[in-house]
Amino acid sequence: MAIDILIAEDEPSILESLDFILRRAGWSISSVTDGEAAIAALRQFQPRMVVLDVMLPKRNGFDVLKHIRADAHTHALPVLVLTAKGQQQDRRIAEELGANRFVTKPYANAEVVGAVRQLLGEHAGPG
Repeated sequence: MAIDILIAEDEPSILESLDFILRRAGWSISSVTDGEAAIAALRQFQPRMVVLDVMLPKRNGFDVLKHIRADAHTHALPVLVLTAKGQQQDRRIAEELGANRFVTKPYANAEVVGAVRQLLGEHAGPG
């Protein structure tokens, strides 16, 4: 079963917020709370893109991103990386590993939705 967006985020309040705003924008969502589950979900759901937190249990976001870029089935998958405010090094590493976009936590809902639309090649409709 293909979905639009896989969210990998271990902080319940952030995960709930992302799930809500992205579903409200019209996308189908699946979510996981650790890096190993993210890798398994990539195979299971074949998402159109991934929203990936850097700080995840089991395997961090960098490991997941390396896996995505190394796998022939997912190497071109758009990845939006969530980084904590002030973590310039995280952003630099993620960029080197092939992240497509970044959103810094705390984020504005419109910023996340706009980044997802851009990565999926969609344009905001009327409304």
